[in-house]
Formats: sequence, C-alpha cells, structure tokens
Amino acid sequence: MNPGSGALAGLRLVEAAAFVAAPLGGMTLAQMGADVIRIDTVGGGLDYRRWPVTGDGISLFWTGLNKSKRSVVLDLATPEGRELAMAIATAPGDDAGLFLTNFPARGWLDHEALRQRRPDLIQLTLQGDRHGRAAVDYTVNVRLGLPSMTGPVDGGEPVNHVLPAWDLITGQMVAVGLLAAERHRRRTGQGQHVKLALEDVALAAMANLGFVAEAAAGTPRQRHGNELFGAFGRDFVCADGERVMVVGLTLKQWRSIVAATAIAEQVASLQAQLGVDLSLEGERFRARKDLAAIVEPWFRARPFAEVASTLDRHGVCWGRYQGIGQLVQDPSCSPANPMFSRIEQPGVGQVLAAGIPLEFGSLPRAPAAAAPRLGAHTEQVLLELLGVTGAQFGRLHDRGIVRTAAIADGGP
Repeated sequence: MNPGSGALAGLRLVEAAAFVAAPLGGMTLAQMGADVIRIDTVGGGLDYRRWPVTGDGISLFWTGLNKSKRSVVLDLATPEGRELAMAIATAPGDDAGLFLTNFPARGWLDHEALRQRRPDLIQLTLQGDRHGRAAVDYTVNVRLGLPSMTGPVDGGEPVNHVLPAWDLITGQMVAVGLLAAERHRRRTGQGQHVKLALEDVALAAMANLGFVAEAAAGTPRQRHGNELFGAFGRDFVCADGERVMVVGLTLKQWRSIVAATAIAEQVASLQAQLGVDLSLEGERFRARKDLAAIVEPWFRARPFAEVASTLDRHGVCWGRYQGIGQLVQDPSCSPANPMFSRIEQPGVGQVLAAGIPLEFGSLPRAPAAAAPRLGAHTEQVLLELLGVTGAQFGRLHDRGIVRTAAIADGGP
C-alpha cells in the first residue's frame, strides 16, 4: 500500500506482536492504507523463524502476516531501547496513538505507563483468556468440543482442525476493535485500553452459531463426517475418482440438485413413502441417507468434466476437492483474481501474495505489498516520529540500541 492511499490513509498504528491474530489485525489495517509500524527486538520476535520456511530459513509465515508494514528493530533488553519503543508508540499526531500488542501489558508495554505519555492513547491488548492466561488456537479449540465433532462418524478419537479459525476471526476483531476505539476517541477525545481474549472470541462464536444452546438443551452436536448439518449436503465421487461437495442448504439449491441429477420422481416417491416435506431443510437432513442413495449413482456414472458442466448449468452450489498443490494452479489463486499479485519479497524472491479481500467501490484496489526486512525502517521512523538526527542515530547504532535491516537480519 502506498503511503497516503487507501481507506485508512493517515492512520498510524504501532504494533508489538507475534504469531497470527495480532499481526493479522495490524496487517488488515495496513492493507487498507494505515501506516503500521512493527517493533521487534534484535534478531526478530518469537515468530520470526516460524514455519513454513524457505531453504534459507526465511519464514513464509512471518512474511505472509506482515505485508505492507514498516519495521523497527530496537534492543528492548536495554533501557534506551525500551524508551525509544515507548516514544514511538506514543508519538504525536491526530491520527496516531494506536498501539497493538499480544504480549503481557507490563514493562514498556504497560498501558498506564504509556498513557502517562499520551493520555488519549488507544491500546489493544490481545490475551489468551479473559484472566490473562496464555492460550493459542489449538488449546482453545479442544475446550470447545469441536474436535469431538470433527472427523469420521465412527471415529473415536478427537480430530484437531488444521485451520487456526479462532486466530483468524480474532485478527479481524482486533482490527474492528481498534477502529471502533478510534471512532470513540474522535467523538469524545478519550483514549482507552481495549482488551480482547482469544478464548472469548471462540466462545462468542460457539454461542452465536447455536452450539452452546443446542448442548444446553441436552442435544450436543455429534459427528456427521462430510455431511452438512441441518440440510442436505455431502461429498460424492465421480466415475473417474474425482470428489465433489454438493450443498442443498436453501430450497433453491436443493431444487437445482434435483434438476441437475434428474431425480424429481424418485424424490417425490421418497417424500410420499416417508410422509415428510423435503422442501424443508431439516427434513432433508433427517432423510439424508435415503437422499444420498438416490443422488449417488448419478455422480458415480459420470466423469468429473460432465458432472462439473451439468452442475454449473443448473446453478448447483458445489465445489471440487483438491489438494493445496492443485490450489496454486487454480485461476482463483492467481493474478487472474485481482486480489492476488506477484511481488518481490526480500529474502524470498518472487511470491504470489494476497492483498485485502475488500473491494471499495470508490477506491482503486491496491496490490499486495511485501513484508519489510527486519529493521528496514528503523532510521526512517526515528527521524520522522522522534526527530532523531543522523548523528544521533549513528551513535545509537554504534551502541547496538537500534538496528538496521542488514544487521537485524544477521547480514553483513
């Protein structure tokens, strides 16, 4: 994102964070034009080498979650380094004074200490749970009961989901929380300390989706394999071994499946036999085994190409099962999708990168921008925000208090 462009142009956020949720929240704002300054200690933060990595040990995880940001490296083990970090976080500016962290709010990260420097500071601290205890997506997920709902119907062991769903949702909540607090400050002039717990985000989602009420009523959700809960939807194998997922959640979607597979008479006969109304999604779920027995032969008798053409022609809601190796050959995951662009990522080379999924009608879509080299903007930020002169920076650099990109990366 070019400085001065985007929906959030002019907004400045300082970030001291690691792993998924908090860096994702910062990157979300950065990809909408905010100036997001990431502060790291010498050698990089806890996630600077997080897998997956290149053959040279460069983290594709870190570069993926820190696109469009600026990077400052300070020796945070020293009083001088911590003093500079606090000064950056509380630097003046009407659209500044936003600070994001998922580290314990103590030391230079303590909100009260920072607020003494800037009373209208907005700080969002992401926690594991509401008591401040550590938690990550995997430890939260197991408490929610989802691993007991995931996997084969006859599976006895819990199955962990590989997608860090709560981290991803929390990252977006981080961005929303910061923007809401910034709007409140614009109206009232008041800063505040916003706290957000990963576990609470997950619990809220479970409640909002009805899982909690369902269990409280004595009917906790069971495993259903690849079947869609509450309506008709499941996977089918084509004649050539390709597998597809077909969904008939709405009545229109269900009628599209019936038309595409030419099973209207069989469905009517089953409906009469069972004495139910299969136009109701709940009844389709109850009759899912019988319906699948009617639908399955159609898929089994046809190759994928014919299946795909027919389903598309009838407007069926469906998707093809494919590995991630196939995904990177998919036009949707390529520059044919305007969200994607090929960028030169320092230390990695050319990569396919995603910009912000939002498309603003009155603004041009900004291409993805690379993640910075560690410490690439240290001198620039200290000059712009703190008025540090070249001579002063040189002395700080000589003492190891500040680091530039080459030294921060371990280069010459």
